[in-house]
Amino acid sequence: MIIDDHEVVRRGIAEVIDRADDLEVVAEAGTVKEAVARGQLMKPDVALVDLRLPDGTGLDVIERFKALSPDTKAIVLTSFNDDDALAESLEAGARAYMLKSVRGADIVDNIRAVAEGRVLLDEKMVARRRAESNDPTADLTPAERKVLDLIGDGLSNREIGERLGVAEKTVKNHITSLLAKMGFQRRTQVAAWVAAQRASGWRSVQ
Repeated sequence: MIIDDHEVVRRGIAEVIDRADDLEVVAEAGTVKEAVARGQLMKPDVALVDLRLPDGTGLDVIERFKALSPDTKAIVLTSFNDDDALAESLEAGARAYMLKSVRGADIVDNIRAVAEGRVLLDEKMVARRRAESNDPTADLTPAERKVLDLIGDGLSNREIGERLGVAEKTVKNHITSLLAKMGFQRRTQVAAWVAAQRASGWRSVQ
């Protein structure tokens, strides 16, 4: 069952699913009210649920299905790449969380996996996503991470260049880049941040 308030989206997903010999779209809905009524009647094996609906949320649908169609397994299919929404979906009982930018083949694979009883969304995934999103060093290159650590060691740009075997200008370029990625404006802010993190046992380069 596909639950999304945009008919074009529903049609596109339905076409992808209908091309799979072992899958069939048995119902569609554009609101919570429609989803509850049709879900109770059809009792689908899997429900693809959008998070935002005109009269509520996809999480409302998942909660209602627990009583009306308890064997239906829910997959959240949304445009929002949001860690809070991910965690709320897990709490509501969703088995998977997919973005609408996902490939058609992946939608089919995930439906099959969930129908077979697999859970593609768990606490570890949520924790990992949140840790990554809260880590300002997540986007740093290996070279930038090394420069970050050496700034924390109190080395000058020239000393960092000598340690890494690169020109001082290259070090400055790395620093400019890591400042932008980490949201800092000055080198001293980086040094202070590294010191604070090390106090709690953190180390950028393992």
